[in-house]
Amino acid sequence: MISAPPIRLATRADAAAIAAMSREYIEHGLPWSWRTGRVARAIDDPNTNVVVVGPPEALAAFGIMGYLDEDAHLLLFAVHHGQRRQGIGSAVLGWLEDVARAAGSKRIRVEARRDNVAARNFYGEHGYHELAITQAMYSGVLDGIRLEKWLRANA
Repeated sequence: MISAPPIRLATRADAAAIAAMSREYIEHGLPWSWRTGRVARAIDDPNTNVVVVGPPEALAAFGIMGYLDEDAHLLLFAVHHGQRRQGIGSAVLGWLEDVARAAGSKRIRVEARRDNVAARNFYGEHGYHELAITQAMYSGVLDGIRLEKWLRANA
């Protein structure tokens, strides 16, 4: 386990690497929707945080979190296969959760592929609760799981 990896805000120079990781680790077997342009728009969006660990040519992890009213939505999250189980993902998720709290978010929502047991376990280990199974959530083909984590009491 590593200690406190350097997490930084992504720049446009990171967009292609984030898109490639999304294609390989998240969107495999599905139409590719998080291409470089979409990632770059997220980086530029003032209501979205995009964070990374590592240089653009060798990213270890990234997370994209959007903010709307009192909810935060973890849109995309991945750790390079060779870097998993070292605490990098936990550090990135913790950073994003801290920012969501500071922004006044009550909860964080996230989705995962139903067949992605590793992701479901990861989120469960970090206090996320599975709410519902949504059939054919991904491109009308794969089922998804909706999860959430409350950051502060529901008023």
